[in-house]
Amino acid sequence: MKTILIANQKGGCGKTMTAITLASALANKGFKVALADADNQKSSLQWLKLRPKIATSISPLDWREESAIGDTPKKTDFLIIDAPGALSGEHAQHLIAESDDIIVPLQPSFFDIDSTRRFLKNIEDIKRIRKGKVNIHLLANRVKAGAANQQAIQQFFAKINQQPISWISERSAYAQLAMNGLSVFDKNQKQHLLIQQQWEPLIQQILGQNRSEEQQNWF
Repeated sequence: MKTILIANQKGGCGKTMTAITLASALANKGFKVALADADNQKSSLQWLKLRPKIATSISPLDWREESAIGDTPKKTDFLIIDAPGALSGEHAQHLIAESDDIIVPLQPSFFDIDSTRRFLKNIEDIKRIRKGKVNIHLLANRVKAGAANQQAIQQFFAKINQQPISWISERSAYAQLAMNGLSVFDKNQKQHLLIQQQWEPLIQQILGQNRSEEQQNWF
């Protein structure tokens, strides 16, 4: 099983949307996926309750209590964790101890950049990260074409010497589909396929060398 933690201490950066999009992407390709909600707002769990029975199955996990962390269905291929906003201290260490990858979504704004800088600083001394056992991927999220503040986010990535693995454009389709328990990966119309392509670098990185020939040609 591979575990992916979606985390950032900045609220509104798109953690839940990232979590549900990634979970449905992997589920629609035949993997057994579980989605753990560790946030008290339980947005991911609410999304799963809205998910139609005809949609690909994703197992819900309520990880809002620390005592529940680690409980996962057998034979799960991928576990996606929607982390709480105030992720710090022992709670952070506990969730990171379960993770193989951390995806950090952030929007191209001063507040997101500043918050993300502090978040990365706060977790860098956690033993599992310090020893290089967890891969950290930045995800530029809700990016508007030609946004004036895009230069600021580029400067931030250059300063920390790490570029985002994917650039995700702001699209109304995400919110519209989420209202019905769906994501862009549950649709195969042309406009949704074009949006899916922006997620390709992230998904290919998560799959690594373990993907089949068919899975290498998803996009």
